[in-house]
Formats: sequence, structure tokens, C-alpha cells
Amino acid sequence: MASGKTSGGRGARFAAALDPAAAALNASSGFDHRLLNDDVRGSQAHARMLAARGLISAADADAIVKGLAQVEQEFISHTRELDPALEDIHMNVENRLIELIGEPARRLHTARSRNDQVATDMRLYARRSALELVAQIDRSRVALLRRAREHATTLMPGYTHLQRAQVVTLGHHLLAYAEMLGRDRGRLIDAERRAAESPLGSGALAGTGLPIDRAATAAALGFGGGPTHNSLDAVSDRDFAAEIAFACALTCVHLSRLGEELVLWSTTEFGFVRLGEGYCSGSSLMPQKRNPDIAELLRGKPARAIGDVVALLTISKGLALAYNKDLQESQEPLYDAIDTARLALGVLPGLIETLEFDATRLRAAADDPALGATDLAEELVRGGMPFRTAHEVVGRLVRHAEEKKTSLRDLDADDLRAVDAALSPKILQALDPARAVAARSLIGGPAPAAVEQELARLEAELRAAGHQP
Repeated sequence: MASGKTSGGRGARFAAALDPAAAALNASSGFDHRLLNDDVRGSQAHARMLAARGLISAADADAIVKGLAQVEQEFISHTRELDPALEDIHMNVENRLIELIGEPARRLHTARSRNDQVATDMRLYARRSALELVAQIDRSRVALLRRAREHATTLMPGYTHLQRAQVVTLGHHLLAYAEMLGRDRGRLIDAERRAAESPLGSGALAGTGLPIDRAATAAALGFGGGPTHNSLDAVSDRDFAAEIAFACALTCVHLSRLGEELVLWSTTEFGFVRLGEGYCSGSSLMPQKRNPDIAELLRGKPARAIGDVVALLTISKGLALAYNKDLQESQEPLYDAIDTARLALGVLPGLIETLEFDATRLRAAADDPALGATDLAEELVRGGMPFRTAHEVVGRLVRHAEEKKTSLRDLDADDLRAVDAALSPKILQALDPARAVAARSLIGGPAPAAVEQELARLEAELRAAGHQP
């Protein structure tokens, strides 16, 4: 019976060990240890399949399955530590299994390469992580929905070019982020679905001549798409990693937009919101400071995730089929993108729940008559005036008010006639912010009635996903 440690990808072909510097560059156990659970699951499914096909005995398969469970528990509990000399998590698991059960463990790698093993493990990890992020997104959308419901009628300015533009409601504004996160949710679900094909059985690049059952292992591991369809592609494909990393990066970009608004809105100049103390920091020098550090970090985190996407695309760029060692470098960017999105989404519900909005300050800002200029033009349209003409007329009214150093709302009948003889003071009723926003009750609009409709739709969607908004 053979004994001792396995030699990984080098085998008996080499008489000398890797140079220490080369071994350090080659090693991946420092980051692929997170694949432990996925590696054990994949190996257990592979062993059961080998036994079912008569390639190993049922007794050996049983010993392998039980031994792997023990190995996993030892590494999780740290009663056994990873050996860096064994290169990666896969060899650490296999070598410990050999120590525990002996010869049966040496049969586990029948009809399998580390190429398809790693590809399978990574897909299992990526899919599970994507669904965990979906659950986190839903929790954030619940928090947004609750605050939007609370502020369905709270008036505030909407902005374009960071200039006051038209009156909206705070509820409508908050629901815009729920929409962004909804798209992020969809991207993650779509990427997870596309990753749900099993590479296991593709071997190093050309499968195996042994009578394995790829469909059985795919089903056992929950790969709803069944086995992959091309062995060359299966072992060298990292599209799933790039897609999930991109979904993570775009999620972080959306959260950065919210972070930027919270930074702005919490300034004295805006004064629209106050962040909870648990999400702020002080200054080492200035005792009065209440810095929005968490919002700033939400704004800064996308830099990492965007870099991860670029790294993943660059690693795969120009690689000839099939597997190349370059692909080992695809693991860390994937893990980092997932970790970054997980951190950002983890803080979001609490941050949103503890925001203290100043409804009075928001309402005062929304009372700026200039915000009703478009509504005034639409009032003229209701009277039969072509929109382009109405736009020009209101533009002249705005200029006239600026020259008089007054507001649109304070123009008198003489001022109106000086711009257009057909104008009457009655049209200035359109400048009332509550009336203006209530009129925009179209689907997806900011009116309280439209916000309530959107709240009901989102609430139903979240309930269907198992949440209590």
C-alpha cells in the first residue's frame, strides 16, 4: 500500500521539490481555504457517484464520505491547521483524509482533476454567496420601504446637476434606491443561474474514459443546469466569477450614490438628515465633529470591487484553451468583490433605520418657488398654450422675477402682463409645491398616491420572497 503525502500536480515526474520562492508564489491555501465546505461536498458527491458506477466499493465510498466530514470539522475547529507546504485546500483535505482512512482515500481522485475540482468548488462558493447577497439586498430594501412609507408625503427638492429642479417626496427618493437594489438582486440571481452547471467530470481538459455519471453529481450538488457541455470550456471558464463580481461592483456603486447623498444632506448647509451615532465618528482634534464615516466608506468601497472586475477580466483575457495557472488568480478578486458587497450591504439596513430626517427643513427647501417653473409651464399648457411657447413664457417670468429680486410666487398682475398680456395671477396657484407634486401621480411618479402604489407593489414582492416589510 502506498503511503505518505500525495504530491499534488507534480506527481512522480519530478525528483526535486519546488524552489521555496516558487512554492510561495504557487501556493493558494492562504485564500482558497474558504472553499473547504464546497471541496468536501464536491468530493463526497464524487465518491458516491464512483461507488454507484462500480468504480470504487460502497465501503470505500462510505469511508471517504465519513472521513471527509471529519476532516472538514477538524479544519473548522482548528484542531488541525492548514499546511502551507501542501499548496492548496484541496491537497490539505486529501492528505488528511489519507492519514485518517488510508488506501480508500487514494481512490477519491479517480476520474477527476484538480482543474474540474477547483472549477466546481468555485461555482458552488460563488452561487451560495450570490444568494446570500440577494438576502442582504432584500433586508436593505425592507429598510428603505419602511422609511419610504413613513415619508410618503414628505416634500423635498429633487435635483438635476445638483441644482434644485422640481418638488418630489422623500418616499419617492428613497424608493429610487430600492429600485437600484432590485436590479442588483436580479443580476445576482441571473449570474447564479448561469453558474448552475457542473464542471465536475471534465477532468484536466478532456474528461475521462471511465464510465462516470456527470448528471448524478450535478444533481447531487444542486446544479440545476446539469453538467457543462464542453470540457475545454468548463475547466477554463471564469465568466461566472466576473459576472458575480460585476454585480457586486454595481451594487456597491449604487450604495455609493446613497452614501454621497447622506454626506451632502448631513452637512450644515443642507441639514436634511442626521446620521445615527452608531454610524458616525468624531475627530481626534475637533470635539464638535460628527463625521459621516460610514456613508463615506459606502462611497469609497466601489473602488475595490471595480478593481476586482478589471482583474478578473484581465486574467482571462488572451488565455489559450484550456486550463492555465493564471486562473488561480481569479479566486482572490471574486472573494474580495463578494466580501466588499457583503460588508456594505451588512451595514445598510441599520444605517437607513437610524436616519433622522428633518421634515421641516426638507419642506422649507421644497417651498422654493423656482421649483414650480415646470408646473407653471404645464398650467399654461392646460390653458391651450403650446409647450415650447409656455416654456419661453415661464423663462421670461423667471428672468423678470430675478431682475426685480423677487420670487415667481410674488409677481403681481402687472408683472405677468408685462411678460405676456394673456397671463393672469390665477396661474400662480401652480407654484404650490403640494399641489404640484400631487399632480404627478402617474405610474412611477413622486406623488403620494403613486408612492403608495409603489409601496404596495414592493411590499408584495418582498413578502413573496419571505420577508416582512
